Amino acid sequence: MSIVRVYSIVDSTKMYEYVDDGRPKQGGVKDVYFSPKREYVVAFFREKQDTNQKERIKKIVTLYHENIKKGNASEYYLNDIFRWPYDAVEKNGLIGVIVPIYKSDFFFTKGYQMHTTLVGGEKVGKWFTSPSFRNKQFPFNLDKSELGDWSSYLFISLNIVRGIKKMHQMGLAHSDLSYNNILVDPITKSANIIDLDGLVVPGMFPPEVIGTADFIAPEVLKTKHLLLTDPNRVLPNQKTDLHALAVLLYMYLLRRHPLRGGKIWDIDSDRDEIMAMGERALFIEHPDNDKNRVNINQLSKWDNFWGDPAKVPYTILGPYLIDLMNRALIDGLHNPLLRPMANEWEAALLKTIDILLECVNPHCSEKWFVFDNTSKPTCPFCGEKIQHSVPIIDIYSKNREGVWKLENHRILASDKKALHKWHISKNVINNENLTEEDKEEVAVINYDGIQWILTNKSVLGMKDMSDQVDVLIGGKVVLQHDKKILMSAEEGGKLLYVTMV
Repeated sequence: MSIVRVYSIVDSTKMYEYVDDGRPKQGGVKDVYFSPKREYVVAFFREKQDTNQKERIKKIVTLYHENIKKGNASEYYLNDIFRWPYDAVEKNGLIGVIVPIYKSDFFFTKGYQMHTTLVGGEKVGKWFTSPSFRNKQFPFNLDKSELGDWSSYLFISLNIVRGIKKMHQMGLAHSDLSYNNILVDPITKSANIIDLDGLVVPGMFPPEVIGTADFIAPEVLKTKHLLLTDPNRVLPNQKTDLHALAVLLYMYLLRRHPLRGGKIWDIDSDRDEIMAMGERALFIEHPDNDKNRVNINQLSKWDNFWGDPAKVPYTILGPYLIDLMNRALIDGLHNPLLRPMANEWEAALLKTIDILLECVNPHCSEKWFVFDNTSKPTCPFCGEKIQHSVPIIDIYSKNREGVWKLENHRILASDKKALHKWHISKNVINNENLTEEDKEEVAVINYDGIQWILTNKSVLGMKDMSDQVDVLIGGKVVLQHDKKILMSAEEGGKLLYVTMV
């Protein structure tokens, strides 16, 4: 074992060290070594990078790293969303990148329920998109302490789409977005996008990697036989990222692949794969085309719940996500220009989080589900029906003419449901630029077993418009059918209208 010193190819005065014990951690294309104090890793490409690729990497660790540091919410992106390489080194002709160490949350503490072989391993996304690993009868099922609940994956998805949004705003594309390049922790509901040295940089020839199977866009597979210099060849770009993003979100939330159905397109397995994911790609839940429906007889016994769309259809995702899934996996599957942008996914996820209902079954593994807009909401995961009334809160805001208009946004009450500034004022937007003050809860909804009660924690000017009573800080309002509450008297203040289901 030895400690090796290497120097930056950007600034030769910068020196880095790593421990070489002859057994580096091996990724797809790089060998990874830890620094002596495990503050960063040095990841060397196993193959020599040509001049173009070397310059591309230098831009990623300098120009684009600096752009994030100087931009909005820099700490959020660099600490919570990305593991962005911040320098590059060279040794024996091989290029390496310097990357911050992963947070401890992204390593398994228990791993499998019955085995310890996963302890200390990275929580790459693939562990959480396969139904087998969460089936209690599967010999290698993950311990429930690692899995979180269904709401965890909405927040994980939110982190991912914000990362892609930021990347695309800078003009970059990921090129290989997949569950292998994202670390997730369902317990803290967090995600980190990794392996960012392969980004597509504007004005430079992209990496030769076209992506990971399951996430490569149909137009890329369809033209992969062409030369890289052929103008008809489609290489990774922002539109192909948007395909991979939709597939990822579908898999995190429904734990199956949206294109892998029962249809066999060719007797040759390689040709069948290219057709199924490329020119003939077809959404398994396409409402008007059933050619690629899942054949339940082909499902593993470990996958027979999540793997069967008849049991867990994509319509459980709620109206906001259903619309985007249709645009991504039906309209935009073979027309990249129709794919939803990352910021559209962000808005839909935030709205979906606000219409989650808590399952009343204490043994339900998923704990939360999206309100299905019926008078008797039923958990799609365990079948338990909600027995008590629940307030649905529609949000209104004034337009320029001073008329109250219904927003395409509602809140489903749950016990201890926190309301924030973006719920009470249209002057605050729920995004990565929120201050710590913006994140504080300003009101809270509680259920005492009989009534739903909203408590004002810090809002000036809140008023019960139904009873024409001011709701002072610390004051309470019982949420009843047709109740109207002005959440703030300030300009931009929103009005809540309650319907009991």
